[in-house]
Parts: sequence; structure tokens; C-alpha cells
Amino acid sequence: MNTKGIRIGLLTVSLLSVLLLLFFIFWTQRFTNSTYEIKGYVSSSLHKDIPVPANAKLIESAAYSDHPTQSRSETYELKHIGGEQGLYPPEDYFQKLHEVGWTELKDEQMGNVHILNKEDVRIAIEIQEDTFQIFLLHSDRDRHQNLG
Repeated sequence: MNTKGIRIGLLTVSLLSVLLLLFFIFWTQRFTNSTYEIKGYVSSSLHKDIPVPANAKLIESAAYSDHPTQSRSETYELKHIGGEQGLYPPEDYFQKLHEVGWTELKDEQMGNVHILNKEDVRIAIEIQEDTFQIFLLHSDRDRHQNLG
């Protein structure tokens, strides 16, 4: 084999190595940029016993006067809280909810909407990719009073 052939072979290997390195960097960045970080907790204005990540940004608050199950809600933004397409609920956030006394009712979960209960208070948390929404739900007593 002549030196020209060796140089072309080494150049090819070098180029492939650089491409592989660039692909590896791109691939790892894809996953590191899709994580979220919770920097402590504060109480939600919906209910004092609902912790909310301190670094989540409140983007909307709503009241539902005539909705059969929902009383009020808050929508927060926290980049990548639900993982890609909201498919991965934030386990550490749900662990915090559990620590302060909330029980998740797994049999009532509907996709990315999680139902939780603490004493006589019921909430729903809907997890999306970059946002989450907390709904304060009417109690059974409230619903019966509205029915007459």
C-alpha cells in the first residue's frame, strides 16, 4: 500500500471519529436539556397544603363558577416538568405531595391527569411537557348542595 492510500485511510478514520464525537455530543445534549429542576417548594394559593415548585412560574389562575367538578385552577410553567410530550410525570414532585399527606388515587388517573386526595380536599394535576395545571375540585358535599 502506498503512502497516499494510508493518508486517505487515516483521513477517513479521523473524519469518522469526528462525526461520531459530534453525534455523541448532540445525543447527550438532547437528554441533558430535557430535564427539569425543582428548587424548593412554596404553598399554592389554591390551598395552603398544596406544594408547588418554588421556581415554577404561575402563568394563569382561573375560577370555574358553573363547572360540575372544578372549582379553581392554577397553571404553572416549569421547563421539561413532564418530560418529552408530557409522558413522564415528575416523580420527585409526586413524592413531595405524598410526604405532605396527599394520596394519589391511581385508579382514577386519566392519562396525564392525576387525582389526589387529602382529608376532604380533592385535586387534579395535569402534567404537560413544560407546564402543569392544578385543579381544586368540588367536594361531594359541594356537588350535593348544587344539586338542591
